[in-house]
Amino acid sequence: MSQNFEILDRTVAYDGFFKLERYRLKHGLFAGGMTPELTRELLRRGRVAAVLPYDPALDAVVLVEQFRIGAIDAPNGAWLMEVVAGVAEPQEAVADVAHREAAEEAGLELQELMRICDYYPSPGMSSELVSLYCARVDASSAGGLHGLQEENEDIRAHVLPFDEAMDMLENGIINNAMPIIALQWLALNRERLLDLWDN
Repeated sequence: MSQNFEILDRTVAYDGFFKLERYRLKHGLFAGGMTPELTRELLRRGRVAAVLPYDPALDAVVLVEQFRIGAIDAPNGAWLMEVVAGVAEPQEAVADVAHREAAEEAGLELQELMRICDYYPSPGMSSELVSLYCARVDASSAGGLHGLQEENEDIRAHVLPFDEAMDMLENGIINNAMPIIALQWLALNRERLLDLWDN
């Protein structure tokens, strides 16, 4: 297989809160040769930093809850439990985004960042690339309402014992990729973090 592709045309179909591009292209086949001409739409999205704040002294995580248009038809409602996350500005380091968004969305100062992974959440339609972290925090006074008024953010921060967060994951209350991946990673690495971040 030749892992190559040929872009025949690219047009911007929509440019609003997101940018939608339409491609005409061909790409290499596993059996050799090229596909016929294909048309694909791409939701153009940049780098995203996402962080699961974890307080080892409390053995608790901080999750945020907010309205999400993508869940508008969800049977349990459009307010989702999530990790802190935000889109990087051009030339902004993703670690800096994690620190900024933790302050804006949860009123938290991140003490130490640990990288979990980078992943494409929906590469069949979007260019979004998520850099996911776990961060040591002091959550003793965390919680409450947060968000930037100029961005129309309405965010509630929750401090949850680790076991309660895992119950929410197992019961489908937490139902989006970032916190699912982050909490499963924490479950696998929690003892190591408790040793590493022991005061």
